[in-house]
Amino acid sequence: MDSPWDELTLAFSRTSMFPFFDIAHYLVSVMALKRQPGAAAVAWKNPLSSWFTAMLHCFGGGILSCVLLAEPPLRFLANNTNILLASSIWYIIFFCPCDLVSQGYSFLPVQLLAAGMKEVTRTWKIVGGVTHANSYYKNSWIVMIAIGWARGAGGTVITNFEQLVKGGWKPEADEWLRMSYPAKVTLLGSVIFTFQHTKLLAVSRHNLMFLYTMFLVATKITMMITETATVPFAPFEDTLSRMLFGWQQQFSSCEKKSETKSSFNGTGSSTSKPIAVASDTVKKKHTKKSE
Repeated sequence: MDSPWDELTLAFSRTSMFPFFDIAHYLVSVMALKRQPGAAAVAWKNPLSSWFTAMLHCFGGGILSCVLLAEPPLRFLANNTNILLASSIWYIIFFCPCDLVSQGYSFLPVQLLAAGMKEVTRTWKIVGGVTHANSYYKNSWIVMIAIGWARGAGGTVITNFEQLVKGGWKPEADEWLRMSYPAKVTLLGSVIFTFQHTKLLAVSRHNLMFLYTMFLVATKITMMITETATVPFAPFEDTLSRMLFGWQQQFSSCEKKSETKSSFNGTGSSTSKPIAVASDTVKKKHTKKSE
């Protein structure tokens, strides 16, 4: 007989993302699009372009994973129900009278609820990406990690490509150069679930899904309440980077210290020479006076 904990985690892992969790994901994604400068004006002038951009925000992870696996990138259009649901969210956000949806979303409890539900969908996407990649490349770690990461956080990479096409891309904001918190935590989750799927991590999938999801939700809500953008595991990143990649900097700093010490010793010896010469001349003058 299973324990209550196993029953809870197993029931959680079988939770369907449609429709409520998917609605939260679409809501957060499209609201992030609307907050971009000029997005509302583009929606009024060119609704088709705004709709396509919104679909990239909502289904960017699936599109990127299809590209990496050489599958049709437009396969997400085959799910008519999700497309209609995401399109409805986009329409009421941009064209609702008196902007009621945006005003309702401005309340912090609504944002916390939607963001927490969106993080739940991230776990399901990572697990789905890892499993889907394993069906193509059996026990291939790199492929499974890459597809799990792309499925869970590939929307940011796809939207960067969209900004490049529009001419608004900025190198300093590129996801490959400066990974955001969602990209980092998704990469971590993809590695963990890949190890679990290949039997290298002796944890059941439903327990791991529950624990990882609780970590995502708690971290996201804490960051929103405290209004901080600091990554929770930044100290671990700094420590790990110093251990793995900081040896050259330590050697260079030691070399600089040794150079400064040697230069200081050289100046000290050079200054001691005129002092010795001066003392000899004083002695000679003293002997002359005594004679």
